[in-house]
Amino acid sequence: MLKPTSLIIALIGFLISPTFAQNPSSKLYHDLLKLKETKRILFVAAHPDDENTRLISYLANGEHAQVAYLSLTRGDGGQNLIGKELGIELGMIRTHELLQARKTDGGRQFFTRALDFGFSKNPNETLNNWEKDKLLSDVVWIIRNFQPDIIINRFNTTPGTTHGHHTTSAILSSEAFAISGDTQAFPEQLKLTDTWQAKRLFWNAYNWGGQYEPDSEKRFHVFPVGDYNPLLGTTYSQIAADSRTMHKSQGFGSTSQIGAGNDFIEQLNGESFKNNPFEGIPNRWEKIENGVKIEVAIQNALSSFDFIKPKNNVKHLLAIKKLMDASKNEEKWFLEKKSVINQLILSSLGVKTEFIIKKEIGYPGEEIETELLFNNPSNFPINVKSAKNSIFDVQINKVAIENKPLNQAIKISIPTNYPVSQPFWLENTLDNSLFDVDDIQQIGQPINQASIFSDVTLEIDGQAIYLNLPLMYKYNDQVDGEIKQPFTLVPEINLNLDKQHVFLVEGANPELNIEVTFKNNFIEGELNLDGLDKNQYQVLSVERDDRRKRVIYKVKILDSNQEKRSIVASFKTKDNRVFNQDTKRILYKHIPNLTYFTSTSFDLIKMNIKVSGQKIGYINGAGDDVPDILKNLGYQVSYLENGDIRKDNFKEFKTIVIGIRAFNTNQALASNVDQLMEYVKEGGNVIVQYNTSSPLLTREMGPYPFSLSRDRVTVEGSPVEADFAHSILSYPNQIDASDFEGWVQERGLYFTSNWDSNYSTPFTMQDPGEKASQGSLLFTKYGEGTYTYSGISWFRQLPAGVPGAIKIFVNLIEQSSGK
Repeated sequence: MLKPTSLIIALIGFLISPTFAQNPSSKLYHDLLKLKETKRILFVAAHPDDENTRLISYLANGEHAQVAYLSLTRGDGGQNLIGKELGIELGMIRTHELLQARKTDGGRQFFTRALDFGFSKNPNETLNNWEKDKLLSDVVWIIRNFQPDIIINRFNTTPGTTHGHHTTSAILSSEAFAISGDTQAFPEQLKLTDTWQAKRLFWNAYNWGGQYEPDSEKRFHVFPVGDYNPLLGTTYSQIAADSRTMHKSQGFGSTSQIGAGNDFIEQLNGESFKNNPFEGIPNRWEKIENGVKIEVAIQNALSSFDFIKPKNNVKHLLAIKKLMDASKNEEKWFLEKKSVINQLILSSLGVKTEFIIKKEIGYPGEEIETELLFNNPSNFPINVKSAKNSIFDVQINKVAIENKPLNQAIKISIPTNYPVSQPFWLENTLDNSLFDVDDIQQIGQPINQASIFSDVTLEIDGQAIYLNLPLMYKYNDQVDGEIKQPFTLVPEINLNLDKQHVFLVEGANPELNIEVTFKNNFIEGELNLDGLDKNQYQVLSVERDDRRKRVIYKVKILDSNQEKRSIVASFKTKDNRVFNQDTKRILYKHIPNLTYFTSTSFDLIKMNIKVSGQKIGYINGAGDDVPDILKNLGYQVSYLENGDIRKDNFKEFKTIVIGIRAFNTNQALASNVDQLMEYVKEGGNVIVQYNTSSPLLTREMGPYPFSLSRDRVTVEGSPVEADFAHSILSYPNQIDASDFEGWVQERGLYFTSNWDSNYSTPFTMQDPGEKASQGSLLFTKYGEGTYTYSGISWFRQLPAGVPGAIKIFVNLIEQSSGK
């Protein structure tokens, strides 16, 4: 079984403390119904936003079941509508969007170790990237620990009907259903958990673009997901829409369906049923010590529930708790129920409790001052006995009663070896397309336990109640009012680079600044560039900034003996501590502030290419890092904002580059395409990066017509045929087949179709076994100028420092120079 510390982590995302939320009496009654119900359901798909929030909302709030969504990935490979974060940063955003969604619809959230590597066309391709046995082990582990009675797949197992990740999720779920009860399957897990066999496996049947029509020869069930819940005062459809709207980075704001709605599940495996998918599923209360008595006590609490004075329900809730505490059962579902009854008791009394600090960021080795605040507005006395953790233990022994807040100051000395707040799945380097997670008990969990938390022991009417409170930074915002953010631990010494890429290219600046910042006092030490010999770089200057407690090193790279290599900047102190991490922050209002740490490394790229260093205007779309790469190459890049998008402002630039999805998101650009085309006609050079096929703010994106398809090439190593004599492949830098090696994630997406004959198409790309496409890049001369539209994933290749892709993009820019 799970160890106690692992249980705390396992409950993250499920036990949202009622002491932090609004809990009208109808909601308390609803939670009491959920306490009584013991059935459990696992919903399985591939990505954040794949889940059916209508079905989850109904099952969690209509059936009162424990419902969990298992997403194989964190959505790292998708696109981002609200900012330029991609890759692991996008995965962090989407992880927390999922947690906000589950907080809204009442479900729970799990993940496997799979990295979302972008669109995949079939499961064979998917499993060429993901190690199947490891992912199957993850799914089995989660089933064995969550112990669902039924499993519902969002997708079917038919290849080619949807995203390959989708199909793979159904394949893995189906195989895990069959073996999770077998002691011969992943036996190493059984040292920490037990086997579990779910009773039935279903597919959440759908028909894209139309109403699903059930097959009378198959066993299916329909759920009334459009119904109204009087206790919650809303429909399941509205809960689902509010939940789906939390996927803001994907642009999934939703309006609820009004009126009746149905969702179907179609049985794939397991015992047959006649009328209900939960037939024959045992009531867990009947299988444990005191279980029948506990269920009777819960029913008594429901029957006599006082909606006007919820504190009158506490005597019944305490009776339930007493029976639970008398049971020696250690099953996970039961331990969860014990936590729920504790919180129901406190919520019924109107208790508010917080563990807070007056700053957001700390570091190992620091002494911090925190405060435990506890308020009991009722006349029911609560003894606050203690607050402790592995690094502090405070005995309080004070009674809270009659709306008189209890404040306890707690001073904490954080050990120097205490871990920083790195998300657990990012602690190690990637294992191909899987996150490398050392601790099996972390697999499945959505996020880390709080960096610092307090286990608080209370006593009510002689019964002990335990709370786990995360340390939160609390402050008041003039606009948004009270704000709480997780307290975060960062390294005592932080290194920051002003470049992620340094180019040894004629015309590029081979210098970078390395900032070494100290959280407390300056510490003597030495800067090193690991991966370079001392004669391959030169420290030009060292500037000490006493006000900001930092030292800025200006470094010049002199040479490299490789075309591309990764160099790590590190700072070694006199006592031999080595610091080589940079703190990264992601800030959006709809999710908590996010922090993670990257190695302070940069790509050193040595290339023999011609770069003019010309002035480039950049028009942003959804956000990307391409401008930074162009600046590092030596180009002079200026951003053109809404009011700047007109022909008169284009004249100072030889080239205008359009950011990703600009024609999906930038109305000023869409309204002024004619100005852009006039610029081309008069001798300008325009490069347009990919857009999605829908929604488009305009269909006129170039001088001659073309359409956008959903065609893409997802295998980054797939063969490319090219017209190497074409101007963009021969001037000013000759491109050859080797320049298509070492690409990342994909070749490109949303390729063009139905293009005008005035466009040339120098590339032919295709995934293995699929039809070839020439739509990855269109090029034309128009008037005195040149125009390129490309679905090639420059926004991934250039920030990844792919030399060949950089070389081709430079050629696109240099078309403005002419031969």
